[in-house]
Amino acid sequence: MELLQLKYFQTVAYTEHISKAAEQLNIAQPSLSLTIKRLEDELGTNLFNRKGRNIELSSSGKILLKHVNKIFTEIEKAKMDIQSHDQENARTIKISISNPRFLSGLISEYITRHPNTKIQQGVGVKSGIVTSLKKGDIDLGIAGPPIVDEEIESCVLVDEDIVLVLPSSHKLAGESKISLGKVANEPFISLANNEEYSGFTTALCERAGFTPTNNFEVDSSLLAEIIKLEQGVALLPISVCRKLDLHYVKIADIDPTYTVGLSWVKDGLLSPTVKEFRDFIIAYFKEHYEMFKDH
Repeated sequence: MELLQLKYFQTVAYTEHISKAAEQLNIAQPSLSLTIKRLEDELGTNLFNRKGRNIELSSSGKILLKHVNKIFTEIEKAKMDIQSHDQENARTIKISISNPRFLSGLISEYITRHPNTKIQQGVGVKSGIVTSLKKGDIDLGIAGPPIVDEEIESCVLVDEDIVLVLPSSHKLAGESKISLGKVANEPFISLANNEEYSGFTTALCERAGFTPTNNFEVDSSLLAEIIKLEQGVALLPISVCRKLDLHYVKIADIDPTYTVGLSWVKDGLLSPTVKEFRDFIIAYFKEHYEMFKDH
């Protein structure tokens, strides 16, 4: 059993597709299939089950993947120890977040305090963040709702209030509280490229007895513009409303909140720099708690 075999197996396990894995690894598909077959022969068990054109891990494959993840995590730890020894001044943090707003303001304050820090930041869906953490590609992840996984440690950063955003000229704009059902027939504006949050807001509407009609799906930079054109209403975190100067009202009856969490690999070795940044993130959200609440 060789590390290259295990890396190939890990890639196939997460893509669940031989052709896609071969493309990622930049090798020929038959060569990859043969490597997996040899690994299965060596272990005396099937690691994958066929599922149409795709494949999925067998029960034996799931067991092996857990151990393989640990092996590569340990290798990353060894690399980190070596780099720390050879480059004491290196301050690199790898973090992925499901929404850019989670680091807005925070990251500039941290870099001002620690100008020598190197930060590699990506934006991805929660499932991708989970995979990247387990593979050791990133040190930290921020997602909402928080990641729940036996291999990952998570802490809640904030339970943010969700409010109803209305054009300032809307007939209900003068209300202090509005039941969500009152806007059941209004066109909705939703955040694009954020499946977790879209699912959350849709569930809120369904609890109020309707399914929202999303006329626009836009990123946060266009959100204020569309709303100020009186093109619809939106369910948004209160910090976004304050930052974009949007008119909003409290939602009556259900008092919704959206939970955001910070995650890292359980029992993983974090560098002093990463630990420092992790603790700074936690402290920042505590210090700015009022920004996320409607009081």
